[in-house]
Amino acid sequence: MSGTRQGARRWWALGFIALAQFMVIMDTSIIGVALPRMQTDLGFSPGGLSWVFNAYVITLAGLLLLGGRLSDLLGARRVFAAGWAVLLGGSVVAALAGTAWVELVGRVLQGAGSALIAPSALTLLMMLFGNSPKELGRALSLYGAAAPAGGTAGVFLGGVITQWLSWPWVFWLYVPIAALALVVTPLLMPAGPRGRGSVDVVGAGAVTGGLALAVLGVVQAPQVGWGSPRTIGVLAAALVLLGGFVAVQRTRREPLVRLGILRTPNLGAANLAQALLGAAWIPMWYFLNLYLQQVLGYGAFASGAALLPMTLLIVVLMVGVAPRLIARFGAKALIVGGLLALAAGLVWLSFARPTGNFAVDVLPASLVAALGQALAFIPSLGTAIGSARPEEGGLAAGLVNTSYQIGSALGLAAMTAVGVSFGAGSVGHPVALTHGFAAAFLGAAGVAVAGAVLAAATLRTPRAVAEPAAA
Repeated sequence: MSGTRQGARRWWALGFIALAQFMVIMDTSIIGVALPRMQTDLGFSPGGLSWVFNAYVITLAGLLLLGGRLSDLLGARRVFAAGWAVLLGGSVVAALAGTAWVELVGRVLQGAGSALIAPSALTLLMMLFGNSPKELGRALSLYGAAAPAGGTAGVFLGGVITQWLSWPWVFWLYVPIAALALVVTPLLMPAGPRGRGSVDVVGAGAVTGGLALAVLGVVQAPQVGWGSPRTIGVLAAALVLLGGFVAVQRTRREPLVRLGILRTPNLGAANLAQALLGAAWIPMWYFLNLYLQQVLGYGAFASGAALLPMTLLIVVLMVGVAPRLIARFGAKALIVGGLLALAAGLVWLSFARPTGNFAVDVLPASLVAALGQALAFIPSLGTAIGSARPEEGGLAAGLVNTSYQIGSALGLAAMTAVGVSFGAGSVGHPVALTHGFAAAFLGAAGVAVAGAVLAAATLRTPRAVAEPAAA
């Protein structure tokens, strides 16, 4: 009986780990529909409004490695709980904000909390299920399905909340969930070991600043120009900080990132696949939502509902199908095939018409793209985590989360620049908008194809994701 209770407790714990991933990703999308009303109420300038999104993503991406290192040193359960506490505080600040700068402070705190939650959640998952390859595959599938579900649910819930309540409720939503997570974490999550060592503060500052400046440079480049002194200066500063980070890691006795981990077979290749997967998928989701609203004339609620078929397909495939396919064909085949399927769906979307409709121009192509995302995400995630040493599980989780988030941010910024240059900024002109969106879809397809080629060339063995984890 005790074994049965213990088994049930593990799956309840997995539910909250998946919920954590769901909430982290949802926080990047739920504010999209609410931005116009936030601009009016808080006095954001047109250029400053994008920082409601960027402040969260940049903080999240920049602090993920530190979150993974803290998980290894302090224990994943402690860091997981601390992340929920910070996220709760940031949500309250963001909901109560009466000025633009207070809103951005809240978003930065939300990003910092999520940067603690994401890698510690993956570490807890490996602690709970790492000894059973079959159960690990199922657990990773559920965890992986929570990411696209969170992204789509954010658009849907953001539309519902903005239409029938008010924009602060997109942040109040996080408060009861974070409070519940703080209560159940000590009851469900394993304590886990604490590591020995110290936190590399210099390295953490360098990598956080470098990644933040890199994203900042690419995000702002479409507005200020790629060749402007501002863009060049920001990107040059990013390179200096990231170069300094590598130098510090080479010489420090207890580095934030043991650089040798990148030589672990398949770990670097799987992280690259995750980065390029995010760089192709997130622009697709972003521009598809714009096509639905700005070209087809869908409202906030309807556009969110139109993305639900993709989410349902991803959940079904990740939870019910992907583990079996991985066991039969291996991780490498699914990563390559999934990225190619995503590219095919993106190319199909590029043929959407200014006078199109959902059933013909959106639904079939989006389902093909969702198929590719579902096939590639789980094996690349599991390979990246399972290739690392057990005592570096938090670091590996931080690396793969950083790869996906940085890839997403840079991919969206780059495809936005491509789309705008071909007409994606011509609001009110459906033909020009559709032409710009098509260019962005084709650019993202090229990223997915590059990911497939690189995965085929760099992944050494086509083994199932659970096998290296079990080893």
